[in-house]
Amino acid sequence: MGYRWLGGAMVVLLSGGFANPGMAQSYPDCPPPGSGEYLLFVRGADEETRDRTVSVLPADQPTLVCNYLSDTVVRAGGFTSLEVANSWALYLTDIEQLETVVVEPTAASPAPADDVAVASTQGQYQPTLLGEGVAVLVDYQQNPEIGRDLAQQGTVGLAVYLQQPYLLVLHTTDSSAAAARLQQLVDSGLTSFLVDGQQVIRLTDAIR
Repeated sequence: MGYRWLGGAMVVLLSGGFANPGMAQSYPDCPPPGSGEYLLFVRGADEETRDRTVSVLPADQPTLVCNYLSDTVVRAGGFTSLEVANSWALYLTDIEQLETVVVEPTAASPAPADDVAVASTQGQYQPTLLGEGVAVLVDYQQNPEIGRDLAQQGTVGLAVYLQQPYLLVLHTTDSSAAAARLQQLVDSGLTSFLVDGQQVIRLTDAIR
């Protein structure tokens, strides 16, 4: 089973490579993803980095320290949504300053050099702190259909709040408008929150 490198994740590892074979020999090779499973690999050159990575990742995600491309990485599995895996990769890359890559279960070869150059710009992925105001978030529970349904009603982005990824439905300084939108979401059966915008990091302006 091959891996296809995804443009939404940090791809600098493709050009520079993992290059600590002596260290990697202490760990088993990373197992491939299961059916429908996306993997997040985080470079862990030393024990302190690996411990920090594990502490930041969701506690309910299976993690393993293993050997990938001749280096030691933290392998986080259990992601059934590309959006969620990418949001974590971007958070760890841009906020925690760690090197990451996302792989999916598909028989394809690594991206060519031209694709790497494009992907490394991260396209629409520009994490920013929301700042003043309030944010209406939806816990989509790794179900991309929830995001697609909401996107049909208006622009919906991706965000990180308290180290967890959420759909960003609204960011506004109008608390009344935020409360009204929150009530609509709750009434439709979605797990939704109204939080301080200064604690929310926007990962993407809009999902497809």
